Amino acid sequence: MSQVFMASDHAGFALKNLLVAYVHRLGHAVIDLGCDSEAACDYPDFAQLAVGHVLKEGHFGILICGSGVGMAIAANRHPGIRAVVCHETFSATMSRRHNDANVLCMGSRIVGVGVAEAVILAFLGAAFEGGRHGQRLAKIDR
Repeated sequence: MSQVFMASDHAGFALKNLLVAYVHRLGHAVIDLGCDSEAACDYPDFAQLAVGHVLKEGHFGILICGSGVGMAIAANRHPGIRAVVCHETFSATMSRRHNDANVLCMGSRIVGVGVAEAVILAFLGAAFEGGRHGQRLAKIDR
C-alpha cells in the first residue's frame, strides 16, 4: 500500500479527520499534516506542507478545503505535482490512469463523507497507464 499525506484548511478539517481514518482502514500509511482545528488558517500553507512530502517521499497527497480548488491551485505551483479536484469517481480514476495525478483535492462544502470515500477509493485504486499518456505528461513538464 501507499503512504498518503493528508492536510486541510479550517473548512476541510472535519471531513479530513473522517477521511484519515478511512484511508487508514484501506491499509495505507496515513500522515495527517493538519490543520488541527476549525480556527481560520491559510490553505496554501497546508498544501505546500503536504506536497513537500509527496515530492520528497513519493506516494500521494489528499487535500481538503471548502471547494478543493484553492488547494489544487496551491499544490500545482510545485513542479512534479499533478493535483486534481475530483468530486466523483470517474474523474478520480481517469486522473490517475491518464494523468498520473499524485494529489487529490476535494471540497468539504461539495461532497459528503460517502462520496469522498468513493472518490478516494477510485483515486488510490487506479494506476497510471503510461504509453501515450506518459508522452503527453512529458510535454507538460517541458
